[in-house]
Amino acid sequence: MPAEFPDFRVGSILATSFTGTLTERRGTVVERIPMPRRLADWLAMSGLAVDSCTDAHLELARELRESIHLAATAAASGEALPASAVRVLNHRSAVGRATAVLTPDGARRWLLDPGSDVEDAFGVIAADAIEIISGEREGRLALCASPTCRAAFFDTSRSRSRRWCDMNTCGNREKKARLRANGQKRPRSGEPRS
Repeated sequence: MPAEFPDFRVGSILATSFTGTLTERRGTVVERIPMPRRLADWLAMSGLAVDSCTDAHLELARELRESIHLAATAAASGEALPASAVRVLNHRSAVGRATAVLTPDGARRWLLDPGSDVEDAFGVIAADAIEIISGEREGRLALCASPTCRAAFFDTSRSRSRRWCDMNTCGNREKKARLRANGQKRPRSGEPRS
């Protein structure tokens, strides 16, 4: 993969990982699927490999991603779900054709037929989003505490108290900023304390 593309943020929840292909929504935006090839790469990495993606598929992907983001953000905030986002999620879920299979270790995995296309992969992502937004899966939707991110994420921790969408990026950045701020407040050695 060329170095000019930012790495994908890989999470255990398909739908929120997909919304993570656009990060820093309230800061310097980072688009992780800027072209159809990157969309195909993300789908393959997520177990939804397709032969190829077009510019039209990329536009549909972005519409789905933003619909998931809007609906998940509303659900996490206790607000009404945007009707337009609900329509997109329902439509994408309905047109997709995929089969849920059980792996030997007891996990569910989505299986696309060899002739499946991008619409089928989008159907899987939409179905996953519907499951977490509707509250059918154990966990809670939350918003990242980073002021530049505010991504919706699905917290499956035992205490349901996660603050960041990703500890290695947003959480680490926020903790470093807090340490720097606290370090600037402390008097240097030999200086009188106030």
